Amino acid sequence: MKSPSSTASGILLVDKPAGHTSHDVVARTRRLAGTRKVGHAGTLDPMATGLLVLGVNSSTRLLTYVVGLDKEYLATVRLGAATTTDDAEGELLPGATAGSLGDLTPDAVARAFETQHGTIVQVPSSVSAIKVDGKRAYARVRAGEDVVLEGRTVTISEVELLGEARRGETDEGPFLDVDVRVVCSSGTYIRAIARDVGELLGVGGHLTALRRTRIGPFAVADARTLDDLLERGEHGEALELLDAADVAVRLFPRLDVDAAEATALGHGQRIALPEGRVPAAEADGVLLAAVTPAGRLLGLVERRGSTGKSVVNFPPDEYQEAQP
Repeated sequence: MKSPSSTASGILLVDKPAGHTSHDVVARTRRLAGTRKVGHAGTLDPMATGLLVLGVNSSTRLLTYVVGLDKEYLATVRLGAATTTDDAEGELLPGATAGSLGDLTPDAVARAFETQHGTIVQVPSSVSAIKVDGKRAYARVRAGEDVVLEGRTVTISEVELLGEARRGETDEGPFLDVDVRVVCSSGTYIRAIARDVGELLGVGGHLTALRRTRIGPFAVADARTLDDLLERGEHGEALELLDAADVAVRLFPRLDVDAAEATALGHGQRIALPEGRVPAAEADGVLLAAVTPAGRLLGLVERRGSTGKSVVNFPPDEYQEAQP
């Protein structure tokens, strides 16, 4: 008899440890959840820790709407040398002299980071996962190609320096470590911030630590560690998934539907959304989280004038035993 498989759906918040890829976390969650239908809303580099938002079974359909949410990071930028990957996993490039690094004042460092605030054009690291002619940029770099990616517009809404910078020295030379909190749009590379600040100051820079603390309304404080999930799995405990309806109403305005409307939406029909049922501020094209009387997420409904039609459906959760 094979182990039972489950079609229970929901969202899982995981605090990824360093040294694991996002795919590693997805693979382990698949085994714990008893399904291959597990996806994530945005990767983290192996060096990074922090929040991964995973979708299980039909709730993977919600991940599309989580990927584009703003994100918060805590990072340590090491000024004094650049690396081939813009982070600590790359090879060090020739660094700054003790004199040039010693001349950096707190005001100069603060001004350099301030240039990263607002809507800017950022050139991603050449070892990113961005595809170039169908192939990941990092794969092209590893194959010996010289890759320079095009700049992209990102918005960095907050750049906060945390505490005082720390000076030190290794065999490779002197350094200045700066802790920073960044709130930014999807698609922003914190490694690129470290690189660009280092270049602006003329001393080089790279990332030595990165932790994602928030994605939209989801905080790492509410996430389970991978070790905790594995331990619970060993004891046969089910994953504690966030209900799809609870997640959806945090992302979209709520639309309560009755049984007849639920049936109509399920058959691709429009339902009436008269004035007053949906807040006036919700314009045409907005998505609404349709919730049944039983509290189940029926789907995402697109408003058009005084009617709405389902654009994404969510089937009921169910459990099934795999056949021998």
